[in-house]
Amino acid sequence: MQGSANLNIMIKAARKAGRSLVKDFREVENLQVSMKGAGDFVSKADMAAEEILKAELMGARPTYGWLGEESGEEEGQDPTRRWIVDPLDGTTNFLHGLPHWAISIALEHKGQIVSGVVYDAAKDEMFYAEKGAGAWLNDSNRLRVSGRHRMIESVFATGIPFAAKRTLPATLQDLARIMPECAGVRRFGSAALDLAYVAAGRYDGYWERELNIWDIAAGALIATEAGAMIGPIREGQDPLRDGNLVIANNDIFEKFAKIIRARD
Repeated sequence: MQGSANLNIMIKAARKAGRSLVKDFREVENLQVSMKGAGDFVSKADMAAEEILKAELMGARPTYGWLGEESGEEEGQDPTRRWIVDPLDGTTNFLHGLPHWAISIALEHKGQIVSGVVYDAAKDEMFYAEKGAGAWLNDSNRLRVSGRHRMIESVFATGIPFAAKRTLPATLQDLARIMPECAGVRRFGSAALDLAYVAAGRYDGYWERELNIWDIAAGALIATEAGAMIGPIREGQDPLRDGNLVIANNDIFEKFAKIIRARD
């Protein structure tokens, strides 16, 4: 797809930061994994990637606002536009030498996400979309959600809360309801890639709670531009702002959402 100037800036920035992360990933694979040593190393890799992204994006569009996972929020001279960036979605995977993590970049205009890039640098897969222009993978592959219409044939993705996160009981209840109805559930550890995989038809649907906007802004646009339906888990919520969302292809969305929204 011939993208806009902004999209081309986003793709260029993602590739540059991706090269830095891939180099660091090769190093982290060789580290003896410990919470201190490897964790500190990954934190530095994460921060270095965000610095690259910020330099590229803000250098090209200095009047835009900024929201980054690591560096926080900055207002821009142009109050209608801001970059929303997660330099490393899937940090735990990165830390453990698992090649499933991504860079996520979204552009917001007047409260709407208008461009999104999710770059899986380890596999060199660039997912991207612009509002109203469809979703794409790498140079010329148009993305479409899956055509499956039976729940029992469908594979879904989610994130299972770790440690003491308060949403663990609700997620376990979700799994108890959805597992008997489908072909499987996957937990791969990157919300941005989960959404990109829905766009590519690799997953038939995805749900999760308590996400941050930088985790999902780009991926949600890519998935919806590929034909997915998106909605909140609870009535009255905004999927992006509240971070609680359910998304699937058009044929199974209502059935899937009904199961996830059920209250025990």
